[in-house]
Amino acid sequence: MAIPGAGTVTIKRAEEIERMRHAGAILASILERLHDELRPGQTTGRLDALAERLIREADAVPSFKGYRGFPASICTSINDEVVHGIPSPTRRLVEGDLVSIDIGCIWRDWHADCARTWTIGRPAREVEVLIDATRRAMEAGIAAAMPGNRLGDVGAAIEAVAHEHGFGVVRPFVGHGIGTSMHEEPQVPNYGKPGSGLRIEAGMCFAIEPMFNLGGDDVYVDDDGWTVRTADGSLSAHFENTIAVTDAGPDLLTVRAVESASEGPL
Repeated sequence: MAIPGAGTVTIKRAEEIERMRHAGAILASILERLHDELRPGQTTGRLDALAERLIREADAVPSFKGYRGFPASICTSINDEVVHGIPSPTRRLVEGDLVSIDIGCIWRDWHADCARTWTIGRPAREVEVLIDATRRAMEAGIAAAMPGNRLGDVGAAIEAVAHEHGFGVVRPFVGHGIGTSMHEEPQVPNYGKPGSGLRIEAGMCFAIEPMFNLGGDDVYVDDDGWTVRTADGSLSAHFENTIAVTDAGPDLLTVRAVESASEGPL
């Protein structure tokens, strides 16, 4: 989810980051399962039910469900829907759909948050480029999250990838700090000026999540109060990972573990 947080920027201890890593491993594994379920005729409501079951089976809690009244455990945003799409038992996927899935969970009081975009069937070339560029922009933003850099460096790295292709950059919805709350300070925009903004320190944790559009930057919120759509009806892609900043650089937390983190002393 991409709703700006509130409060002060917190520095996480190593054991707290390990709890977030465990939450992130849960999400990465579930996203693989959800990807396997993407096919024509599948409903977004069934995807949501599967995700919630798997989160709870992992002894975790869905971050999204009930958050500010959101009714589901994942966001499923299709085609011109940018983010915060609400799953439905009557919304069926069709060949050619562009599908973004955003998912979060809480494990032992600590959050992780991530998103991926896929297509149903083989995408058109321009859609393939959009997906690849959005993923690469996320990776560029993560690479810029080095101690001593500033948040403007992260946003500038993301925005530069969009400008390579002339893609729109969604500006009202941004990345964020994360920890014992899903949305903490600071906000992490997907655009910016190098050398500007908060100085990044080891122990900070961020959810970095670019959203690029095939058309312009502008978006609006649909009548359901949640679903964000592109103003010009163009397709949109969304990628997100949770990271921890270490002295050596960014540490990716939302990856599937070879062996799950210990459930002992964490």
